[in-house]
Amino acid sequence: MKILVTGFDPFGGEKVNPAYEAVKILPDIIAGADIVKLQIPTVFWKCDKIVEKAINELNPDVVLSIGQAGGRFDISVERVAINLADGRIPDNEGVQPIDQVIRQDGENAYFATVPVKAMVEKIRSRGIPASVSYTAGSYVCNFIMYCVLYMTKKRPAMRAGFIHVPFMPAQAVGKPNNTPTMSIETMASAIEAAIEAIVEQSSDLKTAEGAIS
Repeated sequence: MKILVTGFDPFGGEKVNPAYEAVKILPDIIAGADIVKLQIPTVFWKCDKIVEKAINELNPDVVLSIGQAGGRFDISVERVAINLADGRIPDNEGVQPIDQVIRQDGENAYFATVPVKAMVEKIRSRGIPASVSYTAGSYVCNFIMYCVLYMTKKRPAMRAGFIHVPFMPAQAVGKPNNTPTMSIETMASAIEAAIEAIVEQSSDLKTAEGAIS
């Protein structure tokens, strides 16, 4: 099995992005699967082209994208991506779409095709807080998740999903005292656990991970 794992470059004035920092230190082989790491730009309608090129060249079995969600306390395994780009801030090339459809011929939303609940359970088994998330936002993270799932319509054997990670400790400097953080090593361990679940589980668990609000 070959798994393409992507992580974004820094954005929003940050000097680092924990997403790719964690991806960089992943083992090259996890649970017998070959791991290919790729940094992608935090840019609408550009990151998807880079990932699509990598998919065409590598023909991976799974694409797992990683992004930063500053303010979240845990590892968030995303379940759904929506067909909407609505940037609260401009991306790294100054593009700021407002209420814009990502793919005119796409569905309103796509669900992750990786076993999100199994991934969360596996991450928790390592003593790392994790949850199923039902909103990937409307920024570039949601954009790439949606685009890769859209690509699977032509590659039905390929699975895809997305994980959000919190700020790393260095990013909390200058932010409010209660800003949640997580070490890069812990993030990488969580991603590794999630990949183990992807390799081990062809279908998801039937457990209660729904959200009330």
